[in-house]
Amino acid sequence: MELSPSPQTIRTLLAAEVPLIDVRAPVEFNQGSMPGALNLPLMNDEVRAEVGTCYKQQGSEKALALGYHLVSGENRARRLTDWQDACTRNPQGYLCCARGGLRSHIVQQWLHESGVEYPLITGGYKALRQAVIQVTAELIQRPVILIGGCTGNGKTTLVGELADGIDLEGLAHHRGSSFGRTLEAQFAQATFENHLAAAMVKKEAGRTRWVLEDEGRAIGVNGLPDCLRAQMEQASLVVVDDPLERRLERLKEEYFDRMYRDFTAAYGEEQGWLAYSEYLHHGLSAIRKRLGAQRAADLTALLDTALAEQLRTGVTEAHFSWLCPLLAEYYDPMYRYQLSKKADRILFCGTYEAVADWLK
Repeated sequence: MELSPSPQTIRTLLAAEVPLIDVRAPVEFNQGSMPGALNLPLMNDEVRAEVGTCYKQQGSEKALALGYHLVSGENRARRLTDWQDACTRNPQGYLCCARGGLRSHIVQQWLHESGVEYPLITGGYKALRQAVIQVTAELIQRPVILIGGCTGNGKTTLVGELADGIDLEGLAHHRGSSFGRTLEAQFAQATFENHLAAAMVKKEAGRTRWVLEDEGRAIGVNGLPDCLRAQMEQASLVVVDDPLERRLERLKEEYFDRMYRDFTAAYGEEQGWLAYSEYLHHGLSAIRKRLGAQRAADLTALLDTALAEQLRTGVTEAHFSWLCPLLAEYYDPMYRYQLSKKADRILFCGTYEAVADWLK
């Protein structure tokens, strides 16, 4: 029982979030995986490396024999139990290895011998990945509208409210600025692109365009696919321009209140506070050269004072003392300069509500 991936079948898999029991080694899985994939490897990283060395030095027959020897007895029994449990929990899923070859067929055979019939992906992850690339290149040909505006204008929130909006920052687990990291680790590049394809496939029916946030070439460590960048470089823009006071309230909630809650929820009060403080210091330090050493030192001193005030009173408004000059002297001029180079592509500019009404 096998499924051959094509652009159409990958659409079905992604749209339905069909589970994949991925039997590649963790190192392979971590370099790229599909949404909904569960890594239950036939061989761990060490065994895979040992078998690979044997293959290069002594050939496939010896390598296969070594693999069977290393994955036997209790190891085999434990893995088989895990695969059986996963098959029971995900009866509509598929097995997947790197190229749909030996590993997935071995697991399929062992499951068959235990009374479990479970299909596999022909061509494995490599075939799925190629199908994802084709689907992405096709879907991104639709017209794109970008939502622009200085930081704090609620662009990401607005994208999320639209039926044809694709939240690139949400997919990347990063908000795009030097303060943009979240507590969720970013995906490997290929995994990010696979999740992007899934997001588009789920929304493609009945849509004639995509609405995206105006982003740079990368969001944290995740670069945007070349086909997407090409479309964005020609896309029309709408620009959100809210009053500074409203922007500050959004930034306060997103970067101070929420991040403090997230860090303390994850690490406890004491360690969470230290992690939260380090996050803010790291964000400011990342743009130290652009600010200049003296200005960076001045803003860092204001940050330390604001942290002391927050620790004492629980109030985060004290951070406006360094955030306001940072916006006025760095972020706003930088974005307005970037926007000036796209002036001929701007279709509309207004408040959050005005832009939302225009888009809807």
